[in-house]
Amino acid sequence: MSQSLLKIPKTVQTDIWAHLLPKRLRFEEAAFMFVRREPEDNAEYFSYLEWTPVPPKGFLSRSGFHFELTDEMRASVIKQAHDLGASLVEFHSHKGRRSTEFSLSDLQGFREFVPHIWWRLKGRPYIAVVVSRSGFDGLVWMTDPSDPQRLDGIIVEKSTLKPTKLTSLRYGYYDKRTV
Repeated sequence: MSQSLLKIPKTVQTDIWAHLLPKRLRFEEAAFMFVRREPEDNAEYFSYLEWTPVPPKGFLSRSGFHFELTDEMRASVIKQAHDLGASLVEFHSHKGRRSTEFSLSDLQGFREFVPHIWWRLKGRPYIAVVVSRSGFDGLVWMTDPSDPQRLDGIIVEKSTLKPTKLTSLRYGYYDKRTV
């Protein structure tokens, strides 16, 4: 299987990171991006279409270590992805400067949420990205809503930002790919 890469404009990356990592980060923040899949011989590219921040009223609850979206927020982003014929990318932030990886509660949430998204979006890939002040990590559900692989990078203009890969290493999401 090929590499999985997210392609976004620099201005969009700057805006999303500013939303997710404000100067005073009290709570986890979240945003969704809508992307179009563009497979090539050696890579699966996901190209930016648009994005939307999750506003404070889009959270049912949130803290510095966890959040839950309202049913209305989830329905809204699923409908927008459906209307665009797009795959969905979830972004959220973690506080602190420690190494960036998904938490156990993030992974539990994916086990519940990703199969629902797959059903609603007719099997389109789902991507999740967690960011902190020290980097990012990402997972992609390409062919099975219960079997993620790592996101190999985010292409911003001519640079490829590399994930920490800590989630894959710590929780056993080892690639079944030959890269």
